[in-house]
Amino acid sequence: MTITTTPSEVRPGRRVRRTALLILLALPALAWAVVRLFGWERGVLVQLVAFTPYAAAWSLIPLALALLARKWLAAAVAALATVMLAAAVLPRAIPDSDRGPATGVPMTVMTINMFIGAADPAAVVRLVREHDVAVLAVQEFTPESAAGLTQAGLDKLLPFHALADEIGTTGSGLYSRYPMTQQASRRGDGGGLQDGNLQAYATIQPPGAAAIFVESAHPLAPYTLAAEQAWRGDLEALPRADQAGMPKLILGDFNSTLDHAPLRDVIAHGYRDAAAATGKGLIGTWGPYDGLPIPPVTLDHVLVDRRIGVRETSVHSVTGSDHRAVVATVTLPAAQ
Repeated sequence: MTITTTPSEVRPGRRVRRTALLILLALPALAWAVVRLFGWERGVLVQLVAFTPYAAAWSLIPLALALLARKWLAAAVAALATVMLAAAVLPRAIPDSDRGPATGVPMTVMTINMFIGAADPAAVVRLVREHDVAVLAVQEFTPESAAGLTQAGLDKLLPFHALADEIGTTGSGLYSRYPMTQQASRRGDGGGLQDGNLQAYATIQPPGAAAIFVESAHPLAPYTLAAEQAWRGDLEALPRADQAGMPKLILGDFNSTLDHAPLRDVIAHGYRDAAAATGKGLIGTWGPYDGLPIPPVTLDHVLVDRRIGVRETSVHSVTGSDHRAVVATVTLPAAQ
């Protein structure tokens, strides 16, 4: 009689354990994809969802391991997670075929979070000059920021203002080359934890174009669990693009990425994200922060009314700020 022993590497029990281990490796990415798809981020998940592009990259690892091990059930689970995350993330790296109207009046806008006034005013003004920026939105805009920008020559380039500077992180402002009317600001919800952020807005009249509404957006950051509801409320309060009303540009630090359901809901009401429309929506605009190993995420956006075309965008570092500036060239409807 011949007695044979099944090699340990092919024993059924070990095969099952390997399959189970690979499925366990794939499940976090799959759960992440489901939360992102249905907008179920709550509590600590609000902050985590900002890092969805990194979760999408991670999902390739369990998929590759399962394929190499020929564990097809685990590979199927991992592939589902990868496909769902890729469908959410990759469109931001591919220019849209439809960027809105291509004819009209071109105008370049820019947004920068001044980091409690620490951003170098000369660096900001240099970007305005180099990119021929006609409208600038600033957040975390302090009286010192306003004085610094004036001293650096911004008022000569953009002489019209809607300024709501304030000590701390809550100030906001708009600068324009073209005349403004109805300048004002509104304060968001601080959630009982602090004063809400001011958001300056105005109607701007570029020559040859229809008048447009512009707002410097700065919803409260969801920096604690107690701030989450105020963050949601601030995003919900952002102006929607009413197709019967004035075309709108909302630009600023939204403290949200395109993976957050509340921001996607704003965009669904008549906007395009300019960076995503031009295939640059994965460029990080915030981080690392305060020396912490936090990978960059895209919190700063230019939301463009769908009646306005998007030509190009770019992202630029600014000395002294933990955010990067977003510059977008758009095409405004011609005056009737």
